[in-house]
Amino acid sequence: MSVSEQARRARTAGETLAVTTRTAKDAALNAMADALVARTPEILAANAADLAAGREAGLSAAVLDRLALDEGRMAGIADALRQMAALPDPVGEVVRGSTLPNGLELRQIRVPFGVVGIVYEGRPNVTVDAAGICLKSGNAALLRGSSSAAHSNAALVAVLRDAIVSAGLPADAVQLLDSSTRDSVKELMRARGLVDVLIPRGGASLIRTVVEESTVPVIETGVGNCHVYVDDAADLPMAVSITLNAKTQRLSTCNTAESLLVHAAVADDFLPPMLAAFAEAGVTVHGTAEVARFSDAVVPATDEDFATEYLSADISVTVVDSLDAAVAHIRRYGSGHTEAIVTDSQSAAREFVARVDSAAVMVNASTRFTDGGEFGFGAEIGISTQKLHARGPMGLPELTSTKYVVTGTGHLR
Repeated sequence: MSVSEQARRARTAGETLAVTTRTAKDAALNAMADALVARTPEILAANAADLAAGREAGLSAAVLDRLALDEGRMAGIADALRQMAALPDPVGEVVRGSTLPNGLELRQIRVPFGVVGIVYEGRPNVTVDAAGICLKSGNAALLRGSSSAAHSNAALVAVLRDAIVSAGLPADAVQLLDSSTRDSVKELMRARGLVDVLIPRGGASLIRTVVEESTVPVIETGVGNCHVYVDDAADLPMAVSITLNAKTQRLSTCNTAESLLVHAAVADDFLPPMLAAFAEAGVTVHGTAEVARFSDAVVPATDEDFATEYLSADISVTVVDSLDAAVAHIRRYGSGHTEAIVTDSQSAAREFVARVDSAAVMVNASTRFTDGGEFGFGAEIGISTQKLHARGPMGLPELTSTKYVVTGTGHLR
């Protein structure tokens, strides 16, 4: 089936979803969760085929980790759907309203986009998260995952579609596009008028391609070259624990810290325990000469290192002379995702927050908190690093647009 035909089917399904009650949508989400648990063995069998093919193809450990499913992860994916069912329905929410001087009643309300296309890499959990968040927000989903997860995604979508039908909603609310060639992505990017919005979620190359080549409106989710800045007024033991968590709590996520900036005034006291902690955790430090004097294990850092989203047990580290220099470094190399400052100075924290132009800024907290679930939004569709429509973790409200409803009593202009 062509992408255009799938998009037309999605459009029909979206018309139904747009007027579906919260009760019906929540019942479908819970049915999807139950079905995933009940049919976990067949999903894991499909995932095993993907993992075997990935190992044979030489995929890295980080990529294989993103691809892997097990019973625990499946239970977590199902729980995310149940949590989504418990969240408020954004559709119909009144964003603002007033009575105009002429007596007209004006309301701006949230409405679904209609058909949402999502292009993503690796993680099969995104298949379920995307399907669930689109359904809850009243949108039909066209999912284009990577070929490395083809078996897993096919099994997941088959389970989800069966559950959706059992709940009385159209199966075409969730559809999987062919991932065997790039043709489906090209068709999806050209389906303007059939697809309302396209969301790329993955590496820099994928996102850039979709942003530059799509005629369908795009919400850009960005790569995560995230920074931790240790200020001269930092609590140093806290700084070590925050930095270690930001880097190592999970290596392969976009909110993982990839670069560490250390104020020169605390470098002598902070870097020895920090480098020791990295070494114990198996993290390779790519550092400048000021960093290398504290450890022979430091690999010389290049300009490219500071611009890299490693998604691995690597981090770039440099020493800066001031908060100004830290902000300048972030502006030069950062991706606009998440930056953190560790400091006991309220003025330094305020200045950092005001001057750093990123979707999320952490004060004395790990970058790993930039996440829809951690923010209380439930599952997210991605983390937007652009400034139009949505920025930061994109939860249910970000998967809607708005329209104005104007009510009169025979008003004429």
